[in-house]
Amino acid sequence: MTAPVVTAGPVLGIETSCDETAAAVLDPSGRVLAQALWSQVAEHARFGGVVPELAARAHLARLPGMVLSVLAEAGARLAAVAATTGPGLIGGLIVGANLAKGLALARNLPFYAINHLEAHALAARLPWLADPSPAFPYLTLLVSGGHCLLVETQGPGAHRVLGRTLDDAPGEAFDKVAKMLDLGWPGGPALERLAAEGDPRAVPLPRAMRGRLGCNFSFSGLKTAVATRLAARGGRLSRREQADVAASFQAAVAEQLADRARTALRMVPACETLVVSGGVAANAAVRVALATVAAQEGRRMVAPPPGLCTDNAVMVAWAAIERARAGDPGQDLFVPPRPRWELTEPSPARAASPAERG
Repeated sequence: MTAPVVTAGPVLGIETSCDETAAAVLDPSGRVLAQALWSQVAEHARFGGVVPELAARAHLARLPGMVLSVLAEAGARLAAVAATTGPGLIGGLIVGANLAKGLALARNLPFYAINHLEAHALAARLPWLADPSPAFPYLTLLVSGGHCLLVETQGPGAHRVLGRTLDDAPGEAFDKVAKMLDLGWPGGPALERLAAEGDPRAVPLPRAMRGRLGCNFSFSGLKTAVATRLAARGGRLSRREQADVAASFQAAVAEQLADRARTALRMVPACETLVVSGGVAANAAVRVALATVAAQEGRRMVAPPPGLCTDNAVMVAWAAIERARAGDPGQDLFVPPRPRWELTEPSPARAASPAERG
């Protein structure tokens, strides 16, 4: 069995699941020795969203040089290589995972196939991020463009889903409403900036699922309510009216997230911390609403800085370190990328080597 990564040396992490190309090297304590990230926003903006084939080609063009750069900057002998292996866009996953596997094979290093969702869930445990680091178990709210989950995170590879979105993810809803307001793509940051000019109480919008049993979410009706409001005005809104719509929409999302998080916190009394991660966790209004609920329930909230809420390779390398600490020796190089990979599904088992098989 491979020696535990946490005692052996630095880990290279690679992230290519969507439209960010990223690589990072962390030492066993979680200290970032080098990192690089390149966003493909400019390449996809004219299409109003991510084009999978273009994303894969861009990863292929950028990633090799990026990896060489961070390895040179880190200047340390690697102990393991990790790559996001799912969920995500299959073309990008193939590029990142295959480069990582090739490097692991060439250097005789263990390879860690990382679940992108778990990497988000574990990122808050980076030792330099919060003092003290969140102890297991904790409640994770993972909110992004493609996902919305409330999860009891019990440890690496051990997650219990308490609730999920029944339709749109909040980041998807942000992007669609931003498109209705002609704010361009990606819409989340632009809508947040516009919302700062508006009144969050100006436009009455629904708060789906509020007060209901369970921890599921729904954002489709909220998106439809905004579309209906704009259609009634013939799409002709002043800047102030647009800002009011943006602020009211943002407030409705934040309130639904907070309401569902409150329900979940009451379901898991052993969880002392609410961890918020994913791209939407970078939204200031969302953070304030969730921090308020956590405080009211006698818990603390921990969220990575905005740069680590969106897709990045630091969280991928850290997830591998966490898994090694938990006794995971890594995965077989023949493990395929998984565009669909539920957080509750186990990591692929490591196949025995020819020597171990005898």
